[in-house]
Amino acid sequence: MCGICGKIYFDEDCSVTTLELQVMANTLAHRGPDGSGVWVDGNVGLAHRRLAIIDLRVVANQPMSNEDGSIRITFNGEIYNFRELRADLEARGHIFQSNSDTEVIVHAYEEYGRGCLERLRGMFAFAIWNARTRTLFLARDRLGKKPLFYFAGRDRFLFGSEIKAILADRSVSRQPDPIAIDHFLALGYVPPPFTSFQGIRKLPAAHWLELCNGRIEIGRYWKLHYTPKRKITLTDAVEELRWRLAEAVRLRLVSDVPLGVFLSGGIDSGAVVAYMAQEMDRPIRTFSVGFEDAAFDERPFARLVAQRYNTDHTELVVKAPVTDILPRLVWFYDEPFSDSSAVPSYAIAELTRQHVTVVLNGDGGDENFAGYDRYIIDRQTRWGDVLPQGVWRHVAATLRRLPAALQGLQSLGKLTRVTETMALSPAHRYVRWFGRLLPDDRQTLYTEAFSSAITGSDPEALFADAFRQSDAEDCTDAALDVDVQLYLADDILVKMDRATMAHSLEARSPFLDHSLMEFVASLPSNFKLSGMRKKHLLKRMLRGQVPDGVLHRPKMGFSVPLARWFREELHEMTHDIILSPRASGRGYFQPKVIATLLEEHCTGQKDQAENLWALLILELWHRTFIDGKSAAS
Repeated sequence: MCGICGKIYFDEDCSVTTLELQVMANTLAHRGPDGSGVWVDGNVGLAHRRLAIIDLRVVANQPMSNEDGSIRITFNGEIYNFRELRADLEARGHIFQSNSDTEVIVHAYEEYGRGCLERLRGMFAFAIWNARTRTLFLARDRLGKKPLFYFAGRDRFLFGSEIKAILADRSVSRQPDPIAIDHFLALGYVPPPFTSFQGIRKLPAAHWLELCNGRIEIGRYWKLHYTPKRKITLTDAVEELRWRLAEAVRLRLVSDVPLGVFLSGGIDSGAVVAYMAQEMDRPIRTFSVGFEDAAFDERPFARLVAQRYNTDHTELVVKAPVTDILPRLVWFYDEPFSDSSAVPSYAIAELTRQHVTVVLNGDGGDENFAGYDRYIIDRQTRWGDVLPQGVWRHVAATLRRLPAALQGLQSLGKLTRVTETMALSPAHRYVRWFGRLLPDDRQTLYTEAFSSAITGSDPEALFADAFRQSDAEDCTDAALDVDVQLYLADDILVKMDRATMAHSLEARSPFLDHSLMEFVASLPSNFKLSGMRKKHLLKRMLRGQVPDGVLHRPKMGFSVPLARWFREELHEMTHDIILSPRASGRGYFQPKVIATLLEEHCTGQKDQAENLWALLILELWHRTFIDGKSAAS
């Protein structure tokens, strides 16, 4: 893994300096501690920070070029089929100077142009300068494992693996984007093309960007398709899945540095260990994280897999992130990000990097094989669609008109929320299963000024658009498709990238091999969700390979004891920060509403932990990136 960045001045008489690029690249040193490189040609410059994984020689350093120097690349990622691609390119007359996968991309672009993306199997974000056409070409991998941000100003174009590289250019202002903040509070993350900074944008997963003569063109080159369906028996699907997963794991073992596995205690990471054990001639290094609170501790299940495969196993216990992890999380994530499992992810990555440089994980198993409870809920509630939405709205309105004494009953309040949710379209209803602050709650929280600033913002419309664009003919497949495009790309993979790269650790995800995902998407949906049985196909394949205690346990998820933290270790810090004059002065929220959230949570009236976490993270982000001061000050 690496960090990449670059700059182009639109005026060709204005030259990029080496110092400008070095300043940008230095902000990415944690992504690439093994070396750095800068290339400048007049008004164009590329920079690179290297984490050496394959071909550790200096000749493999970047930015790298083709034979005549007309094509230049800065690249972050791994291409798993680079040897096959190299053989094809050499047969076409291309000459290579290194054994790296980076040089394969250079020649593939030279040979196929944009079409090179369809031939790459792996994770990547890269920038290519084509001196022949004076064109900059940016691209991200199909699932969005590797990030890429850009800024198009009046006189310059900047890009980087992280936003902080772009902010290193003093011409870029640090103004928060109100609409992005609204999306963050609704979803827990900022989806593309937004970022939390005005003027800075994310390149979405599976997209390319081309800059030529100051004009930007953006296109999509890949999407999962859930139709047509394969005509295949469950038994044959199990056998094909076996060899496809084995291949995906084997490809991700290519490394010139030590590697291990994040072992969560779930079946996905357990499957990775099982198939990795078939390929390794030495004990696998496995790493698990847990909590003192047994209700959130998955270590006992991880031990079952570790014992089964006799791994070299290491564990870590995480405590509340009051003074240590939390400020660092805010810095490394660049944007507000309220998935609290970022805390244990960051902690286990720090531990793992002390032992290995590459780590495999089970990311993608849930989105491939229907591992979340919301897929069951979504399918069940579809039965309610036999009644028109107007009927549900009428029932909800009737319940709302009942006397206040009855409204206070917990059971009636739950029934009212259910009927209100059923009155929504299936797409908007789906957001409610795992969204954060609902629209009415956000409006209650916002000041009048902030509400005016976000006029037209509609985070739920992203999901409606994604459902509309899906070719799935079944509601479960449609939900999987939407989660791959949004939740997986913008939450799960962001969390993994930032947590691991903060410690110069490369993460690889066999379940996110695009060839494997295309196969699973082509299977009937009841192979994935069969009645109430989640991950039906995967569990059937793993019988005898993953311990029964892991295979049949209820899904816990990578959750943390937030509710207790806010009543104990984080209580004072949270109160002092989100109710401070400094926070109130931003003009976003009603202080009385925030005080009510705190009171409800601390007295046990209502669990507001996730909302409090989002508000705390948002204020710490402002203090770090907007105010330009320490998050703790």
